[in-house]
Amino acid sequence: MAEPLILLVDDEKDITDLLEDVLRREGFSNIKKADNGKEAVRRSREYAPDIIVLDIMMPEMDGFEACKAIRDFTHCPILFLSSKNDEVDKILGLAIGGDDYITKPFSPREVAFRIKAQLRRLEYKQDGADGNGGIIEIGPLRIDIEAKRVYKTDSEIGLTAREYGLLLYLAENPDRIISKERLYEQVWGEDSVGIDNTIMVHIRHLREKIEDDPSRPKLLVTVKGLGYKLVKNYA
Repeated sequence: MAEPLILLVDDEKDITDLLEDVLRREGFSNIKKADNGKEAVRRSREYAPDIIVLDIMMPEMDGFEACKAIRDFTHCPILFLSSKNDEVDKILGLAIGGDDYITKPFSPREVAFRIKAQLRRLEYKQDGADGNGGIIEIGPLRIDIEAKRVYKTDSEIGLTAREYGLLLYLAENPDRIISKERLYEQVWGEDSVGIDNTIMVHIRHLREKIEDDPSRPKLLVTVKGLGYKLVKNYA
């Protein structure tokens, strides 16, 4: 898995700042923050985080409602934070799509290790999905990660480094909508400012090499207003 992106959501800035500090000391550097449920949904769409730490009691939209909205477009792990140690709330949080439930006050290091545990499970799932070590197979494509070679129905495709980086990141996250901002930050390693045209040009060139009909893509599709996704099984 590439460097995971973590989204921290809490209306108490001291909590998100504390968690960010601890996570950075634990080796995580790709961290975004939000201070209410609506912002959490918007940032989840924009950045496609790998994992979300989501407070429940927040203004405008609480964590439960935010979780329901987020589950409409991503299945990334969600860890609830709550000041309520009520079994009903825990059951509800897990029932609507949460993956873990942490009661305040909490140990920041415990949160960090729970995040690591969820990311390990996610990585195991992705490894199991391709089932073939350093090979990822998506539709007619076969990506040899170690050799950095891509084949379409056994014929090698010549890709630039950027095209390969885009394809690999999308292939590591099949069927997930990835925003243009997230792609730029992950593949170019820079802040996503004024990048619309750059991403569009590279996506177009990539489609010309991997699609049967680049004007009607079935493999690398655009999700209007959200970003792009690589379709694992398509007709």
